[in-house]
Amino acid sequence: MHTTHKAAALAAVAVLLAGAGTAQAAAAGHGQPVRAAADATAGPAITVDTTTGRHAIDPHIYGMNFPDQALAEELRLPLGRWGGNATTRYNYKNDAYNAGSDWYFEDLHYNNDTAALPDGSQADKFVEQNRAAGSDTLMTVPMIGWTAAGRDDGCGFSIAEYGPQQGSDSQWRPDCGNGTSTDGTLITGNDPAETSTPAGPDFVKGWVQYLDGTYGNADSGGVRFYDLDNEPDLWHSTHRDVHPAGADYDELRDSTYATAAAVKDADPAAQTLGPVGWGLNSLIYSGLDQQVCSEQGGSCWSNPPDRAAHGGVEFAPWYLQQMKAYDQEHGRRILDYFDEHIYPQQSGVSGSADDAATQALRLRSTRQLWDPSYVDESWINQPVQYIPRMRSLVDQNYPGTKLAISEYNWGALDHVDGGLAEADVLGIFGREGLDLATLWSPPAATDPGAFAFRMYLNYDGNGGTFGDTAVHAASADQDKLSVYAAERSSDHATTVMVVNKTTDDLTAPVSLTSGSAIPAAAQIYRYGQADPTAIEHAADQPLGGGSFTGTFPAYSITEYVIPAGSTQVTPPSAPGTPVASAIGPDRVTLTWPAATPGTSPLADYRVYAGDPATTAPLATVTSPATTATVTGLSPATAYTFRIVATDTAGRSSPPSAPLQVTTGQAPADGCTAAYQVSSDWGSGFTANVTITNHAAQVNGWHLGFTFTGSQKVVQGWNGTWSQTGTAVTVTDAGWNASLPTGASTTIGFNGSYTGTNTAPGAFTLNGTPCATAPLTLAPATGHAPPPNAAR
Repeated sequence: MHTTHKAAALAAVAVLLAGAGTAQAAAAGHGQPVRAAADATAGPAITVDTTTGRHAIDPHIYGMNFPDQALAEELRLPLGRWGGNATTRYNYKNDAYNAGSDWYFEDLHYNNDTAALPDGSQADKFVEQNRAAGSDTLMTVPMIGWTAAGRDDGCGFSIAEYGPQQGSDSQWRPDCGNGTSTDGTLITGNDPAETSTPAGPDFVKGWVQYLDGTYGNADSGGVRFYDLDNEPDLWHSTHRDVHPAGADYDELRDSTYATAAAVKDADPAAQTLGPVGWGLNSLIYSGLDQQVCSEQGGSCWSNPPDRAAHGGVEFAPWYLQQMKAYDQEHGRRILDYFDEHIYPQQSGVSGSADDAATQALRLRSTRQLWDPSYVDESWINQPVQYIPRMRSLVDQNYPGTKLAISEYNWGALDHVDGGLAEADVLGIFGREGLDLATLWSPPAATDPGAFAFRMYLNYDGNGGTFGDTAVHAASADQDKLSVYAAERSSDHATTVMVVNKTTDDLTAPVSLTSGSAIPAAAQIYRYGQADPTAIEHAADQPLGGGSFTGTFPAYSITEYVIPAGSTQVTPPSAPGTPVASAIGPDRVTLTWPAATPGTSPLADYRVYAGDPATTAPLATVTSPATTATVTGLSPATAYTFRIVATDTAGRSSPPSAPLQVTTGQAPADGCTAAYQVSSDWGSGFTANVTITNHAAQVNGWHLGFTFTGSQKVVQGWNGTWSQTGTAVTVTDAGWNASLPTGASTTIGFNGSYTGTNTAPGAFTLNGTPCATAPLTLAPATGHAPPPNAAR
């Protein structure tokens, strides 16, 4: 079949067929009317401290799938991805693909000259567009075992061959059905060869070799990144004409081994990403378990068969363990990034819906990316903490693997609220230390979603960018004003991004702490509903020596650009990688190479078992000591330690490389109390304590601990809380009074404090001392997604 209106339309929607249906519908209007400044409402306090929380922001988080070339060039977009369902069976040799369930399982092609193929293919043009824009390329390679056999030559479920079906491509190819019989049953037993031809690791290796020969290898301007297929845990749905059975644990391991090795054989400098699942359930279940439990329902979701056959380990940790095992056996890393997609599952959020309720839901739902107190308002119905969850999985199962989200979309990119959500998401990506991300269904250049990217990549029209080293920034209420800050290495300016997610103008106190002299004023760049067609360069903001009141218009993004002070300062370098010795059930000794001082002398080293930006240190030693013994750990538990150096001016170094240590086995009796501060806004905090009973069953309990500073319990849950001075007592809530041997319960509270917020050092359960340890992230609970789940 030659060029048709349909083929042109498919190409025009950016190679259309992706792993999530999130096409945006145009809609009139851009948001709520702006309120007068005189009507501004008091907003939450904002604090920025450039001396702490410092870590690099990888520019690859500002990526897009199939970006518009002009927009990519304007933004100097760091990354463009060739991805989605259509890439699972793309054939670089004939420039064709199979659309899968997105379009009647048809073989389709791009309208390029066939005489010179593979030269001049659509994939080649995509790489060339990225090179022209200065963007790196993330190319998806097939791992399903099949590729399109021809150019418009077949479809998976011919009506003539397989009988009447519920849907068909009536306009263009009426014989091509949707694979569902008129009675609603799925057609099975079709012949994959009607659309596809086998394509294994050698096919992928040949393509990478071709790309290397045409554009150079990954270190020489060629394709740098390769996604190992697209959402393979949904192949049984999206590509069921060739892969009707869900991909199980072993298939994805073995396919990853073979395909990633083929990529690395062809280009050792290339970086690979996997397993490229569709969302939260991809962390928990294999494709086979998702398929079987969708059919069986009920208890299957809590005990799926494929997981049971693999020691009861959820899919993502098992997968990462297998990648680590390959590395250890072969001495070669074949997985560089742990890549999972995320589409918000809240009703209407990832689509084009834009009523007032959906706008508010869209803007608060970004908290699922990080916030342990946010319960996802969808069928998930639990805290997600997507990025910390992914990091915890990596730290525990394959340390050193980077984190990627190669598809996401918070919807309504053509509306101001969608632009604000996108700006919020980009800020979260940088703050949380994500390494790579690409927006699916990118915005038009005139859309608010495009202006969200401009605020980070080209706020002044002259290449002005948000900083590349994140620093501490906090808002007393992230649902109203979210804030992100970073220092720019090129000129040491501090950039502060504030997103007003409310329909009110807000005024808020802003406190700025810097390691150098604070200048008199900051530049202000602003985008929002007042003028959704341009970024405004507003009047400068006087900084008042580091304390001022900012005004943030309703539905707006405000960026402060604070020039470097008169005295340039540098923090210490990262300490060297720690090594462990004297590992016991509740303790370990760590030793590390010293950091190099920056402007000021070294003061101390701090040992963390979580993200240094969001958790309290487990131990602190005064420099020049470079050894610390960490006590109070949980037995038989994997910890990932990092060391941070602090200088006499309070500036923190980047964290050291991680070290994973597993403590010894638990004692026969006793208890463990795991304490975690999940959020801290400078004057208050939220903390959880998980109590685990290692002794005989307890029927009724009280927990005791003592604060080391000024902390006060403001509100507690899952128990009855009382405090006398610094001593805190919690009594069971009745429903959680029974703690059999090995059982745990989690309690929590909101607290206030002044000064420092150091974790309590000792806990007792019914008067018996407990071992203490930081709390590791609790595993997610799997659920059946609804049929209309966003993917």
